[in-house]
Amino acid sequence: MIGFKKTPIKLVLSVFFISLISILLIYIDFTAEKPQKVEEITISKDLPNSLPLIKNKQIHEVKKGDSLSVIFEDKNVPLNTAYKIFNFDKNNLLSSIMPGDVMEFNYIGEVLYNIEIIKDEVNSISINTENEISIKKIKKEAQTITSFGYGAILNSFYKDAKNVGIPDSIIMDFAYIFGWDIDFIFDVRKGDKFFVIFETDYSEGERISSGDIIFAEFINKDERYIAQRFYDDVQGKQYFNENGDNVKKAFLRAPLDFAYISSHFNPNRMHPILHKIKAHNGVDYAAKRNTPVKASGDGVISFIGRQSGYGRTIEIKHGGNIKTLYAHLERFNSKLKVGSKVKQGEIIAYVGDSGQATGPHLHFEFWQGQVRTDPVKVKLPSAQPVNKGQIEEFRNLLNSSLKKLNEYNSIKDE
Repeated sequence: MIGFKKTPIKLVLSVFFISLISILLIYIDFTAEKPQKVEEITISKDLPNSLPLIKNKQIHEVKKGDSLSVIFEDKNVPLNTAYKIFNFDKNNLLSSIMPGDVMEFNYIGEVLYNIEIIKDEVNSISINTENEISIKKIKKEAQTITSFGYGAILNSFYKDAKNVGIPDSIIMDFAYIFGWDIDFIFDVRKGDKFFVIFETDYSEGERISSGDIIFAEFINKDERYIAQRFYDDVQGKQYFNENGDNVKKAFLRAPLDFAYISSHFNPNRMHPILHKIKAHNGVDYAAKRNTPVKASGDGVISFIGRQSGYGRTIEIKHGGNIKTLYAHLERFNSKLKVGSKVKQGEIIAYVGDSGQATGPHLHFEFWQGQVRTDPVKVKLPSAQPVNKGQIEEFRNLLNSSLKKLNEYNSIKDE
């Protein structure tokens, strides 16, 4: 009889636990390789049936010969709406529309809801076409800001004034105001000083005017020039010096802004083209081609056309048996002809080199009767002084400006 050896209990338990651990490891490995289910989260949003309507506008600048009915038709204003607008305009506001006005047609989608007619920076007419028609004038509130400018000449008046923050329009007005006494190219010297008080109008944060000079001072070669703005009952807005004399003269000393003299009045000059002694009975102002040329004074055009060596030429007859001549022009103001009346400072032509000229410049002559006089040296008659009945009012205004000038000088010198 064969006998069996009894297996130890510890061995049996060891095999059992090893088998159990192996099974668990196989299961874990299997589940790790199996793709896990991903939970998807969806956020739903209700979309509108249609996109929102967009505001847009069309612009039309009114030109000569335009009619509102044609403009309305071009901008797709419904006939019924146009009829209602014309019928509603009981105060004839629309009759004031002029060439240069800007019309804004405002739409939501394709539906017109407003028309704005812009007259200038402040005034406009608003036509509401939404629901009921309404037409009304609109005037924006304007705020006037006073500014100061001060500087000394280092290079040129224009550059130095620009460098201290004085606007272009004020610089040009400053040169114009003192232009009867000072040639801002020929007369200005290093060290000359300038001071200006000016005002500018703003509306809704935007500048609506180029500014206007209240008071100006220029010290040229130690000589002081003052100009105070004053509204004279007879002459309107003018500028007067400390004595109440008008700074304006009957004639501009130079008919160009910021040009320089390239050839003076000289009865014994050697002609640059003919190469012989020939009197130069005027002043030559060198300037870029097409620089505007201004009438030196009020008068009537007595000649406009070509004159041999002078090329394109304009002659203006003034009062007091005075005549001015402008030669070597590129072109004329197309509106002018013999007999046309011109005002001082009005643009009459443009610089060129027509006729016998070596380059673009203006030849300017000043005649007193039959005698040609040096325009730079001739004593120019002044315009009217302050109205006698307002002299006290003027002096009070001038004293106020001089006080501001002193206050400003004391602040900047601290």
